Formats: sequence, C-alpha cells, structure tokens
Amino acid sequence: MRHLNRDALEKGIDIQKIQKFERLDLLARQVVEGYMIGLHKSPYHGFSVEFAEHRLYNEGESIKDIDWKIYGKTEKLFVKKYEEEINLRCQLVLDISPSMFFPRKEENNEVFMNKFEFSVYSIAALIYLLKKQRDAFGLSLFDEDLRLHTPNKTTTLHQKYLFGQLETYLKHKPSATHKTATAKVLHEIAERLNRRSMVVIFTDMFDNTENLDTIFEALQHLRYNKHEVLLFHVYDGLKEIRFDYPNRPTRFVDMETGEEIKLIPSEIKNEYVERMKAFNEAVKTKSGLNKIDLIEADIRRGFDTVLSAYLLKRKKLY
Repeated sequence: MRHLNRDALEKGIDIQKIQKFERLDLLARQVVEGYMIGLHKSPYHGFSVEFAEHRLYNEGESIKDIDWKIYGKTEKLFVKKYEEEINLRCQLVLDISPSMFFPRKEENNEVFMNKFEFSVYSIAALIYLLKKQRDAFGLSLFDEDLRLHTPNKTTTLHQKYLFGQLETYLKHKPSATHKTATAKVLHEIAERLNRRSMVVIFTDMFDNTENLDTIFEALQHLRYNKHEVLLFHVYDGLKEIRFDYPNRPTRFVDMETGEEIKLIPSEIKNEYVERMKAFNEAVKTKSGLNKIDLIEADIRRGFDTVLSAYLLKRKKLY
C-alpha cells in the first residue's frame, strides 16, 4: 500500500496569523518558508535538497553562490541554483463542493479553517514552491462540473492568475444546489491533460460514499494515461472523525442538500465514529489496491503534511 502519510504531532494552527495575509502570494511564501525553517529542526532533512533553487553546499565548491540568509536561519550551507529545466508538470485539482466548506462558523470564540480554506492555502503554497522550482503548474476546480481548468505554465503572470482565481473562490459562498461529481470530473481531466503530469487532488471524498469504486476507476483513468496521482483526503479530525461536540441538543445540516436534523451527539457518537472509521479504512484499502498515493490531511494539523508529501513524491519521481 503506497500510503505516504506520516504520524505528526497534533498542533494548533494560528489561523489568525495565517489569515492576516490577504494576498495569497504572501501567505504561500509564509507557509513555505516557515515549513523549511522547521524542517531543519526535524529528522526530515532530505527534503531540503528538493526545495526551490537551493541544494546543499559541497566542500571545496566556490562560496560565491552560498545563500547566507538561509545560513543565518538554519546554520547550514546551501548553494543557489540558477539554471534548471522544467522536469515536472503539476495539475492541482480542488473540490469546491459545499461539503468542503465545513466547519462554517466560529465555535467558542476560536476561529477554525474550513476544509476548503485549508486546501486553498495548501495549493497556494504548492504553487509558490512549484514556481520557485521552475516547474509547470495548472489548476482545476470542480463540484458537479469542471468550473476551471488551466494548462500547465511556469510564468509569473500565470501564477498571479491562479492566485487571483483562488482568492475569488475564497470569497465564494457555496450553493446547496451544487452537488459533487468527482468521478465524472476526474475522467474529464484525464482526457484533457495531454502531457504526462503529477495530478494533486484535494477532496474530502464525500461524493458517492456508498460506491467508492466509481472514484477509484476515475483515478485509474489518470494512471492509465501515465499521470502520477497524489490524493489528499481532507477532513476535520476533531469534528468529522472524533465527533467532538458538546453533549446537548445540536442541529446538524447537510451542506450539500440543506437537510437538517436535531439530536444529542452522545446518542449516535459511537455508531458515527465506527462508520467513519470503516469509510476511511475503505479509502485507504482502495488507494493501496489501485496504487494511489493517499495522504490524510487533517485541517487542524497544519500544512507540513501536504508539503512533505509533495516533496517526497517529487523526490521519488525525479
């Protein structure tokens, strides 16, 4: 089973600090640079070689290309790289269906990112990283239809266009009339990508939960067309997995149908947790059988999992 997720220490996300950057390019830079600084304090030093325009300094080389700013932050010597061919094309695919906008309000005066915001910030960070690595990147947005599909490009103008599109959708309020058609859209993307690419998908997998085979058939279509697939299963671990709600009458709303139900969480918690566990195990099992690289992305654990998984995948390919 090609399951790339690694255990991470659960930590809080300073969402107010992240969201103070109104421009996605500034936010993306903050996320990536914060990750890289933290990486040098962790056991995962190997990823640093893949970052941006730097590589480790080799003894005996000229010191004129050493990045002294990086040295000041990490006390490690890195050499700037200038000439690099495009060796990766990456299509970033984002589920913008209503279920991705959960959770949708503040609770106990604590501000949470919803799954959509987490995915947008992750994609912005990946675009920033791809641009600095001189790799080509494109963007696809979907719910029941493919709403946006751009080609892979490396230009600064293209990067600004994609950030602009993502910023527009951050202000977007989902319509309960829009459903999710993941399988149909992935088949369409597979047909429209005419050059071998890494396809990076962000979705909560809440589509045809009774028949996951349709989604994995579409993922296999991408693989059949020689694309590499990186699937981020995005969820809120606290609310969606552990079902952590106060034990009082609570109103739950289906974000895709608008259907409402009022109940006491403790009365259904055990059954709900077991069903979610079975669903997630099915996703893992089918990912392994179909040789899909699956990464569980809990929105409450930060962006390191996303960036580490991408860099590990890229390192395996190139």
